[in-house]
Amino acid sequence: MPDWIDLAESWAASPYLYAVLIAVSLLDSFLPLIPSEPVVILAGIAGATGQTNIVLVIAATTVGAFLGDLVPYSIGRLMGERVLNRLPVGTKRRKAYDWFERELGSRGGFVLVSTRFIPVGRYLATGAAGVVRYPLRRFMLYVAISTTTWSAYTALSGYLGGVFFQENTLLAVAVGVGLAFAVTGAVEFSRYVRRRRNPVTSDDIAAGHR
Repeated sequence: MPDWIDLAESWAASPYLYAVLIAVSLLDSFLPLIPSEPVVILAGIAGATGQTNIVLVIAATTVGAFLGDLVPYSIGRLMGERVLNRLPVGTKRRKAYDWFERELGSRGGFVLVSTRFIPVGRYLATGAAGVVRYPLRRFMLYVAISTTTWSAYTALSGYLGGVFFQENTLLAVAVGVGLAFAVTGAVEFSRYVRRRRNPVTSDDIAAGHR
């Protein structure tokens, strides 16, 4: 497994950085241990110091994340029938499945966009969307929105940190990561409130897939 952060640092002024961004954001869409956020933040800092182009950083990250989100969706779509066979009608897991299907039908945009900012949530949402056979065109539309906003937010966190703290790279990284955690925490808190109001949530979906 390559050290993605070291690659981003060593290729900060090279076109190869965009290939790293595509690869790391693609893999992070379905592999939890891939550190995409720190890599994108470092690329954003490189953009602030003139080593790379911040627009291309956002574009490369968006392309990778978009393609990556199609992987769990496709797997979920292929496995959907098997999953349903393991969810007898009337069980808690089947109710969780039915709830998620209704949620996607009524507010799929909100679900797919908001969960992109939650590391585990993004895997569950895209995979479950495939299982419930959420329409591909609509899925791609919302994923395009979610990956673009996530990529812009993450890269610009590093960019703004780099602008204000050009003399201290570590502090710039800390500020960027801090902003990322702040937004992720806000989204997670919103999800917690919604979970308290409705006891059947994506956590139950995860249990249903086991």
